[in-house]
Amino acid sequence: MNRSLEHQALADPAALAPVEASTRGLPAAAAHAARVCPARARKSRWPARLDLLQSASGLFLALFLVAHMFFVSSILISHDTFYTVARFFEAGWLFGTPQPWVVSCVVGGVLVVFVLHAWLAMRKFPTNFRQYKVFAAHKAQLRHGDTGLWWIQLWTGFALFFLGSVHLYGMLTQPAAIGPYESADRIWTGTLWPLYLVLLFMVEVHGSIGLYRLALKWGWLEGRDPAAGRRRLRIVKTGFSLFFLGLGLVTLLAYVQLGIAHADRAGEPYVPGAAPGEAASGVQAAVSLGGR
Repeated sequence: MNRSLEHQALADPAALAPVEASTRGLPAAAAHAARVCPARARKSRWPARLDLLQSASGLFLALFLVAHMFFVSSILISHDTFYTVARFFEAGWLFGTPQPWVVSCVVGGVLVVFVLHAWLAMRKFPTNFRQYKVFAAHKAQLRHGDTGLWWIQLWTGFALFFLGSVHLYGMLTQPAAIGPYESADRIWTGTLWPLYLVLLFMVEVHGSIGLYRLALKWGWLEGRDPAAGRRRLRIVKTGFSLFFLGLGLVTLLAYVQLGIAHADRAGEPYVPGAAPGEAASGVQAAVSLGGR
């Protein structure tokens, strides 16, 4: 380092002048350290890169959740529609026959992004009770709406790390158990409807706040007046939450009602176009025809 500074001084004698001037009156050891150390250390860009990665992963998960909600709500159109959507993601159109492992691959990728996003978000969590008290006092004194939203997002994200992991693990290990009867039996007979009910509220609140904060952070829909843009974004956020919460509750109710009606035949797979009592015979007929 000394040699590089000497070369810099030879090339530009004025380069070290401020350092020399600033070391006057200092002890010898301190003056020597000031001369050999650079005046300004280069800051790491990794915090910014990790912040960008957190935003990108959060946006991906939010868009996936929007698409996922529309997929599962296809049960409201008809049972056959949801069955067709479920088989589409098994890539039967590509391989000739449905391949449930394709669903496991997709869910596995989403799970990786989910865990990565949670890990990146934990960088900003209070790491001990002392930091928690400092932030809580700061929030109470500031009384800022967006700070309160971040606090809600923190706790909903904490809950999602556990609730979402349970749901994703089930889809990862049982990809073939996705269908009108199969999903309804899992929700009602499998007693998972309380988990899905809480998960619905957590994910919609967390996602809407996340998209709102992303839009503020990166200046989406800001316009010429930032205050007016913030008000518009709040309206969009509220509408987003109400719409998807309403759609999610109606969809969950449809699965619960179907699960109750199908409880005495739980485990029976769905066959498109077959009457409820003919589903099992339809499967046996298909198997027997395939074996000929």
